Amino acid sequence: MRTFPDDLVRAQCEWSATYRQLADRPGRTELRRRLHRLSVRAYFHPYWQQRRPSPAAWWELRELGRAAGAAGDASERLHR
Repeated sequence: MRTFPDDLVRAQCEWSATYRQLADRPGRTELRRRLHRLSVRAYFHPYWQQRRPSPAAWWELRELGRAAGAAGDASERLHR
């Protein structure tokens, strides 16, 4: 498993959470804009300048974001 920079993983976690919010409330302009900004932040992150992103690397990063986002969603529901 690769080691990704914390800020890149955070951006992917935020992307996953925003994507789920947009799925729940389609058409929300502010969520689409946030998703776009986070996509740019992840895609053009300096980490990718040192190494070319492979499909496997993107998959690992997305899985990290999903897992962390799902854990955050669960803890958020517990605190409501």
